[in-house]
This record gives sequence, structure tokens and C-alpha cells, in this order.
Amino acid sequence: MRIIIFEDNQTFRESLEFLIVTSSDMELCGAFADTHRLLQRMEALQPDVVLMDINIPGKNGIEATQEIKAHFPAINICIQTVFEEDDKIFASLCAGASGYILKNTASDKVLQAIREVAAGGAFFTPSIAKRILLNFQTQPAGQASFIQLSDKEKEVLKFLVEGLSYKMIADQLQISFHTVHSHIKNIYEKLHVNSKGEAVAKALKNKLV
Repeated sequence: MRIIIFEDNQTFRESLEFLIVTSSDMELCGAFADTHRLLQRMEALQPDVVLMDINIPGKNGIEATQEIKAHFPAINICIQTVFEEDDKIFASLCAGASGYILKNTASDKVLQAIREVAAGGAFFTPSIAKRILLNFQTQPAGQASFIQLSDKEKEVLKFLVEGLSYKMIADQLQISFHTVHSHIKNIYEKLHVNSKGEAVAKALKNKLV
């Protein structure tokens, strides 16, 4: 298995490098502190699995995941981060990640995650898996046909799922921050949710984007 690491913390990146190079079934083919020249690196190195940090210079890990999957769908991506917020979890999954593990995950579990993701499966830190399950269990089923969003609200919701901030959504749609806030308020009311994480979870479950 060919592995690439994207991690800006040098100490943590080097610990991951050591973990991979000492594993007989893995080959480290790149380790980077930013996501610059992302597609060129993918093209040149042809990894099987990418370990991706979310908060990294250049495109953030969620945006980078989406770009990699758009151009190289066969590359499997495992998010490795300190973030446990629902919106980041679901935005990562929507972007195409096959795994989501926390940085305090034991070394043997990191290797297990890489192997399972490489094999086409999925792997989540137990606390993350519990959050995903809880979100789906607490969202009422079968409401997709009753949720009527405007075209603009669907666009805003799509960007929310992708992990964009309000300001980034405003820039993408060329509308004001206030208008974005107004759309999101309407979206929350129509989806009967109170947070971005709940909105993302419901959007994914009901295939609204």
C-alpha cells in the first residue's frame, strides 16, 4: 500500500512516517506540511491511501479531500484530526473520506484504519462512529419529500455540507454575509434543526444535496 501523509505538525507527521515505514505492507511515498500542488502530487505519487489533517495550510483537509476524490476517485482518504464536531465529520464524509480518526488513536488502530480504508472499507474512531450513529438515529426518517428548499437554499446547504464558512459561501455565491445568514436561518427552520451539524446530518440522510 502506498501512503501519503498531509500533516503540518512536524512531530506528529514524523511519528506517522515512522509508523508507516516500519510496517511491512506499507510504503511511504510522500509526507507534506501543506496541500499546495495537491493534484500534481497525487498524479506523481499515485497513493492508495491519503492520511489527511483537516486544519492544514493551503486547502483545508475537507476541501483537499473533495478535490482528490473528484480527480482520483480510486484514492482512499482517511481524515486524522483533533476535531470531533459533527459538521466537520459529516462534511468530511460528504467530501469522500472513507475514515475519520482522532490523533490520539493508538498506533495499531491507525494501521488498521489505513488497511481497512485501502481495502475499500471504512474506519472510524469509536467516539466518531457513535456520533455518526446518534445523528442518524435522532433524525426522523422519510421526510425528504416534505422538505421544500429553494434553489438558493439548496446551494447554501450544499456548501455547508462541504464545510465552507458563511463568508466562503457568500464569496462563492456572490451574495452578502447577511443574505447567507438569512438563507441558513430559513434552512434551519425548514429542516427543524438548531445547528450546522444537525443540518449537515439531515441533508445527507435525506439526500437533499
